Amino acid sequence: MDVLIDALRTALGPQAALYALAAVGLNLHYGYTGMLNFGQVGFMLVGAYGIAIGVSTFGWPLWAALILTIVAAVGYALLLGLPTVRLRADYLAITTLAAGEAMRLLFRSHSTEEVTGGVFGLTRFANEFYELNPIPRGRYGFGNLVFSHQTLWVMIVGWVLAVAAALLVWRLAKSPWGRVALSIREDEEVVRSAGKSVVSIKIQSLVLGGVMGAGAGAVLAISQQAVAPDAFIPEVTFFAYAAVILGGVGRAWGPLVGAVMFWFLISVFDSGIRALADTGAMPDQLFSADALGAYRFVLVGFGLMALMIFRPQGIFGDRNEMVLGDH
Repeated sequence: MDVLIDALRTALGPQAALYALAAVGLNLHYGYTGMLNFGQVGFMLVGAYGIAIGVSTFGWPLWAALILTIVAAVGYALLLGLPTVRLRADYLAITTLAAGEAMRLLFRSHSTEEVTGGVFGLTRFANEFYELNPIPRGRYGFGNLVFSHQTLWVMIVGWVLAVAAALLVWRLAKSPWGRVALSIREDEEVVRSAGKSVVSIKIQSLVLGGVMGAGAGAVLAISQQAVAPDAFIPEVTFFAYAAVILGGVGRAWGPLVGAVMFWFLISVFDSGIRALADTGAMPDQLFSADALGAYRFVLVGFGLMALMIFRPQGIFGDRNEMVLGDH
């Protein structure tokens, strides 16, 4: 029971909320516009450091740092998208993956250390956010499923942002813009023949989904009161993709459900494996303390493989569609 309670706490917590927000942005890129973005972590890094640099380095108030985060995300999307959105899907994936890694290396380099804090990052920049917390000090929940007032405040903000982003995507999908984006996903040449600007729609999608990813990075930074460049590794993007796939590619609400399921399963696997290791049921040679954390991702990987084999459309997807999406 404790394992399930811990898993549910993780699945509802700030980490799941920020991954849900990042996954909604990825879903807009991939599920609706057909762009294979493997560098969403780059947008998350920009969002996290926008908050941290604005407050810690420049001494700005939190609201000004939030504006910096949005402007930086838009600028990064334009810088990344203008030369790359014409690329074929696999080349776009490689380029965005490299761009995200380049951003991480740039922010940890010695040349940017005065602004970014280098490899050690920045800390203690979200005090103003927690001062706005309307929830009285204490712990809230029922039974063993409880959260501190600070964690609950971050959860509420994170999930409100994720739900608002999903609602925006849902509305866009039913608009003329969304129908053009879905058409681009299916066949760019048909859209061009109709006189529509494919590049313009893709750039707009990249910007909007990137801002959502930056918002996820900002929630991450605020929840931890710290940022460090090595937290923004490529695997972060693929965790967000796992949420998209679980919930259903091209389904507005799929990433939210997928994020909850993904972190619930991660926590259950992690707790279960550690419990078995503690009982001595597993050979020490194969299940050392250092390796236990990696095995949960192996199990999740097998789970995703099974999902792609038996239900590739995810929970809310439509198997009859070649590429999933809301129509």
